[in-house]
Amino acid sequence: MSDVEKWCPEPLWLLAQPLLPDAPQRHQGGGRRRLGDRAVLAAILYVLQTGCAWSALPASFGVSSPTAHRRFAEWVEVDVFARLHQTLLDLLGSAGAIDWSRASVDSMHVRAVTGGT
Repeated sequence: MSDVEKWCPEPLWLLAQPLLPDAPQRHQGGGRRRLGDRAVLAAILYVLQTGCAWSALPASFGVSSPTAHRRFAEWVEVDVFARLHQTLLDLLGSAGAIDWSRASVDSMHVRAVTGGT
């Protein structure tokens, strides 16, 4: 099993793929061929889950660190990861697969200044 298949298995890829924006078109043509989104997503998920530095991304993904980081920033900008998270929660929730006994709620209380709204 390749690193891409390990970190972005087919079921996850099928959920994520429709959420990814279309590749930008180069009007002047030329340039390098764009790397596949699945390999880049797998590399990003590896960095996020392991906590390694972008520069420590293993070569086995076939994605350079700058490419992975740039695509991560692009996808964060258009809420890909937030929408993927919501999609996964919806899927798990509809299947009754969320164990709410292990959930926690966090809140922050901030004192309102006198006369504040």
